[in-house]
Amino acid sequence: MERNLMVAGFGGQGVMTLGKFLAEATCSSTDKNVTFFPSYGAEQRGGTANCYVVISDDDIGAPLGDRMDDLIVMNDPSLNKFLYKLVPGGTLFINSSIVKSDITRSDIKVVKAPVTELALELGSAKVLNIIMLGVYIGVTQVVPADVVWSTIEHKLGKKPALLPLNRQAFEMGLKLGEEQR
Repeated sequence: MERNLMVAGFGGQGVMTLGKFLAEATCSSTDKNVTFFPSYGAEQRGGTANCYVVISDDDIGAPLGDRMDDLIVMNDPSLNKFLYKLVPGGTLFINSSIVKSDITRSDIKVVKAPVTELALELGSAKVLNIIMLGVYIGVTQVVPADVVWSTIEHKLGKKPALLPLNRQAFEMGLKLGEEQR
């Protein structure tokens, strides 16, 4: 099994954090191999940002590929720029709060999640990436949800006040993803 994921959006949307949490959860708590490769514009916050995560049972030759099994897009420019990389039969995860473009491909699965709206309902736009990570795990089950949450909890451990909100965000996304599996 090998699964290639690209996460793309604006800097400040937590694209890199989402990818890092998934990669670290996979690396530290499973027997799978994983790579994480970030790419972002000079501006970072507000500029373009994307990262690749490859999870595999076997050795991984290179983290970059022209073909993705899964694509998470947090904004329209990312959808327009990277949709062609998604393989037929792949899964497109859309932040439907922001991405308004029509999806013209019929050979992929589309999972829509209004993560910005949901994050604002929870009281902080900063958790939209955690909601989307939950959606991704809920749909793909590529890594057990409890393993991903343990990684989030560990990485945010220095800021314990953030844990309840992030837990709520992750569980919300997980439920939404499981409903769309």
